[in-house]
Amino acid sequence: MAATAAAASRPAGIQFGRGIRRFGWTIAVYVLFGVLMVVTVIIKPDYGSFEWNTLTLAALPLAFAAAAQTMVVLSGGIDLSVGPLMALANVLALRAMVGHDLKYSLGVALIVLFEVTLAGALNGVIIVVTRVPDIVITLATSFIWAGLALLVLARPTPGIPLDFQNLAQGSTLSPWLPNALLLLVVFPLVWIPLRRSRAGLAIYAVGSDRNAAFRSGVNLALARVVAYAVGGFFAACGGLALSMTTGVGSPLAGTYYTLSGVSAIVLGGVSLAGGRGGMLGPIAAAYILSLIPALLIYLGIDPNYGQMIQGVLIVIVVMVGGLGTVLRRT
Repeated sequence: MAATAAAASRPAGIQFGRGIRRFGWTIAVYVLFGVLMVVTVIIKPDYGSFEWNTLTLAALPLAFAAAAQTMVVLSGGIDLSVGPLMALANVLALRAMVGHDLKYSLGVALIVLFEVTLAGALNGVIIVVTRVPDIVITLATSFIWAGLALLVLARPTPGIPLDFQNLAQGSTLSPWLPNALLLLVVFPLVWIPLRRSRAGLAIYAVGSDRNAAFRSGVNLALARVVAYAVGGFFAACGGLALSMTTGVGSPLAGTYYTLSGVSAIVLGGVSLAGGRGGMLGPIAAAYILSLIPALLIYLGIDPNYGQMIQGVLIVIVVMVGGLGTVLRRT
């Protein structure tokens, strides 16, 4: 009887251990975010729903930027055009939405999503066809998308309809459940079906080992183009999130998000070598990176030190990741 019980419990224990190894980093990132929130509440006892809403608004565009970068990095690439694509989506939305109602604005948003997704796919097609490294092509296209954004709108201009802004701003259901937080439902709606599809598995396979993926019959070119297309979709979501959270169209709005997106995915546990990671970690990392400047303000410290803290965090994360790789090999 005891032997039977032990045999029955062993697979569960093994499965639990595998789960910890697989999601350990993601769990640690969420724990870190929880600790920082506790510290924030201790420092600022009157921390309330307004501050929480402000944090979610600040983190929303960064979360989408991190998701866009995650898709490309999982396929073994890198995308330096995420920020300009966000800016392009932002200014396209502003130019088409000014003076219109919510229904019209939602139609515009769908068109912008389609257009910027195509722009992301074009990045992938150029990389596949030319076989030039991703970093070179996306650096070049970042200037193209940034230039287009400036042609569409030369300077920051307000005019995003209030009804469209309210999709992210405020709290419809509860003061502690901001609309910006509800918009994160986009991630499971897109990521879960994609992750379980043949295309998602192909993206992971290509990022893990291109030669092995090719020998297994994976269409390398298609997988990489799909990764860049989905990255473009999330970048468009980020640009629309900027429109909602700021109410302004700005051709330079995405400048901050290219490198910050990379920081979020590194902190979120996505391997820059490709083929390992997911969406949950980078989302939490986006909230952490958005919380740090606010925490510094509450402490009476210049928030510009936040950039230095982010850099130190990334260095520590990379060192820990490298140590983990060495230990696994050993």
